[in-house]
Amino acid sequence: MAKVKSSYVCQNCGAESVKWIGRCPSCGEWNTYVEERVSQGKSPKGLVDISRSAVPMPLKDIETSNERRLDTGINELNRILGGGLVPGSLVLLGGEPGIGKSTLALQLALKLEQLKVLYISGEESARQVKIRADRLSSGSQECLILNETLFENIFTQLQNVEPDLVVIDSIQTLYTDTIESSPGSVSQVRECAVALLRYAKTTGVPVILIGHITKDGSIAGPKVLEHIVDVVLQFEGDSNHLYRILRSIKNRFGSTSELGIFEMQSSGLVEVPNPSEILLSHRDGGLSGVAIAAAMDGTRPFLIETQALVSTAAYGTPQRSSTGYDSRRLNMLLAVLEKRAGFRLATKDVFLNLAGGLKVSDPALDLAIVASVLSSNFDLPIAGSCCFAAEVGLSGEIRQVSRIDQRIAEAAKLGFEKIFVSKYSIKDDIKPVRGIQLMKVGRIDEMVKLLFGKNNG
Repeated sequence: MAKVKSSYVCQNCGAESVKWIGRCPSCGEWNTYVEERVSQGKSPKGLVDISRSAVPMPLKDIETSNERRLDTGINELNRILGGGLVPGSLVLLGGEPGIGKSTLALQLALKLEQLKVLYISGEESARQVKIRADRLSSGSQECLILNETLFENIFTQLQNVEPDLVVIDSIQTLYTDTIESSPGSVSQVRECAVALLRYAKTTGVPVILIGHITKDGSIAGPKVLEHIVDVVLQFEGDSNHLYRILRSIKNRFGSTSELGIFEMQSSGLVEVPNPSEILLSHRDGGLSGVAIAAAMDGTRPFLIETQALVSTAAYGTPQRSSTGYDSRRLNMLLAVLEKRAGFRLATKDVFLNLAGGLKVSDPALDLAIVASVLSSNFDLPIAGSCCFAAEVGLSGEIRQVSRIDQRIAEAAKLGFEKIFVSKYSIKDDIKPVRGIQLMKVGRIDEMVKLLFGKNNG
């Protein structure tokens, strides 16, 4: 008879204790310890000694040729993964409920018509998956659907089917008989993830895991889950907007500086190859309070519209509100305008919004935000042919930003005629781009004089 070991495990960080305690000493959360029983001497069927044949090899004898990657059929996903799925890799896809994780995973499974794909659904029935597949664009109807949550049964089907790709929706629904705790607990998630990693590495079959996230935005389960997997992808967006951003948080086979943008439609997620054209509104007449910023997210440049509204405070205490941008950064820029440039904004409400529902933290947005705030304050529109790419310092100086040549090229491609940049970022090795003029400024008052013909507030 197998021995049963009982321990208390924190459901937030995975720390273990021999007795129940109210507050976790590792993460500081309260009432997160749950008793879990582990049967000693048992392990998931078929996974014992699965890699016993491995032997040490000298470093000089290991081949370094590039791995053959599997084309997912989704260009945005290929870019984030570094060219496609690597055989034997374990990919974790996280995001908020309803953001599109299952839709993206099912679209991927349907596009790989030349491969045998096993889609394991622990949250939806086979009929629900079929309804979702019918709503999506046409794809392979040979994708295998398995509605199962017991890991021992899943592994039996993996051995029988021998798929080329495995998709599991989601890792929090799986459980194994070796642990006497509910699905989604720290021990269950850790044990199933380790077994799937062992399966992927020994068979060379890539496995995609869908994971839930907690209320603070981190992936649910133990932190060790993110250490186990090879790639961690995060789906971001707002259910009230159409656009979704897929970011790479961890990638052992490529860069983490890439991102993909999708648009949620009735037929599924549609790739957005040129996000700049969508994030810019096409206005017939000039409107005050609008400025275009040349932003970068990782290595991908795109232009985004910043919208500001400045009005007299109606209730005495001025309001400061921002959507898609750090409100503390906005307060800092307003303080710089007040102290260094002499613009009186202390008694006025300031509202800021980034078009498209995106959240951007690039400091190069500073100059565009300052321009939009002053445009709304003066009620003077900014010419639609101008864009901005610079950081604003606490002393009021305009500082250089990284990858300025890529920002300039993106602005020129979309027809902008002028771009305001820091005069300290112009180097001799930067080639001028035809059709766009570089407006070099060193302080805020210089930019204000060029834009509005004013010296101060």
